[in-house]
Amino acid sequence: MTALSVTQSAEIVAAVLFILSLAGLSRHETSRSGVVFGIAGMAIALAATIGLASRSIAATGIGLLVIGMATGAGIGLWRARVVEMTGMPELIAMLHSFVGLAAVLVGWDGYYSVEAKGTRQTEIAPDLVHIHHAEVFIGVFIGAVTFTGSIVAFGKLSEQMKSRPLTLPGKNVLNLGALVAFFTLTIAFVASPNLGLLVAVTIVALLLGWHLVISIGGGDMPVVVSMLNSYSGWAAAASGFLLNNNLLIVTGALVGSSGAYLSYIMCTAMNRSFISVIAGGFGIEVAPPGDEDYGDYTEINVFDAAELLRTSRSVIITPGYGMAVAQAQYPVAELASKLRDRGIEVRFGIHPVAGRLPGHMNVLLAEAKVPYDIVLEMDEINGDFPQTSVVLVIGANDTVNPAAMDDPHSPIAGMPVLHVWEAETVIVFKRSMNTGYAGVQNPLFFKDNTRMLFGDARERVDDILRTL
Repeated sequence: MTALSVTQSAEIVAAVLFILSLAGLSRHETSRSGVVFGIAGMAIALAATIGLASRSIAATGIGLLVIGMATGAGIGLWRARVVEMTGMPELIAMLHSFVGLAAVLVGWDGYYSVEAKGTRQTEIAPDLVHIHHAEVFIGVFIGAVTFTGSIVAFGKLSEQMKSRPLTLPGKNVLNLGALVAFFTLTIAFVASPNLGLLVAVTIVALLLGWHLVISIGGGDMPVVVSMLNSYSGWAAAASGFLLNNNLLIVTGALVGSSGAYLSYIMCTAMNRSFISVIAGGFGIEVAPPGDEDYGDYTEINVFDAAELLRTSRSVIITPGYGMAVAQAQYPVAELASKLRDRGIEVRFGIHPVAGRLPGHMNVLLAEAKVPYDIVLEMDEINGDFPQTSVVLVIGANDTVNPAAMDDPHSPIAGMPVLHVWEAETVIVFKRSMNTGYAGVQNPLFFKDNTRMLFGDARERVDDILRTL
């Protein structure tokens, strides 16, 4: 078997492992095997890449390649060990920016390897030269949009930038204008490639990526993360075409399509179209906080909260990003276990966009050893709230906001939410009465059957455990 056939076989095996990885990650029970398949596939892919490169690159080049891989692996292992679960969304956004930047660099290298030298000096068939022109241009455009968009997403998720959308005059016209400019420049580049056009499309794409995400509010960040995941996949696929690497094409297509489907799921969960997310605006309050009088809220102490739980028949816990910030998943899991030992039915209700990353709450609960069978999605549990004694809202805000159903003028109007207010009693764990990440006030806090338990979520749950 020749070295080339060995490399091709390794690429096929790696591609199959990536598919198995995605299949495994789709369910809690098989998620660990999915991670193992992904690691194995990437290891084989790296080995195949080095093997293929060794056929055409000098020993010095291979040494530099190994040094680069070792450096990246070291940084990756370090970040993986020190990052908190609350920092995972912004870490993923930053990783997306690396993919985008790599696609831009590959596109520019493709230009200097082919277009800048002239078609006669390349090994590309004359009939395929125009296709190569398009590959270069499209790859640079997608990569640049992913790069700056991911950096802005990182800034918003890490709270280094304000989560509220920045609305420029005629923002939709600006976005459409950038797309028109891209198509126009693409036609010109395919007809007659030159450096000026490549520079122009790079600048347009960088500005478009920045503007797309800067104009999207914090409430849409879970969709933005999955959207950028899709962009990074297509950027990788474009790089695969330029590098004539089938494995990179397959991997990029897998990431791009799965990210697009996840974005669709997120948009459906929020009753919003993908176009409306791109248009931005979610997270802008219709009126400044305090302009509407919702009445007074009722506070509860730890002892009374524990007594309500002790005498309840059934309890539903609805977590949000605040639980992740407080690292309260472990005492929450212990509380659920204690209540179940007392014969009380306990379940968790997870909104599809709870937290700042799709699946964020599910990972936190799995990390705390919460049984999978009591963690239910919104559609599975929404009909059970009227028969529930107590609902614990821990760090959630926008996903339990009744204004989505009652107020047609609310920024989240029409968004499916958890109907926690239908339970006998709702206990809301919050640090203060401030609005949530999307900046939208929640009338739930002022309902007659709602009790506010203020303070750090982890400390309050620990207090309840001691009281019980």
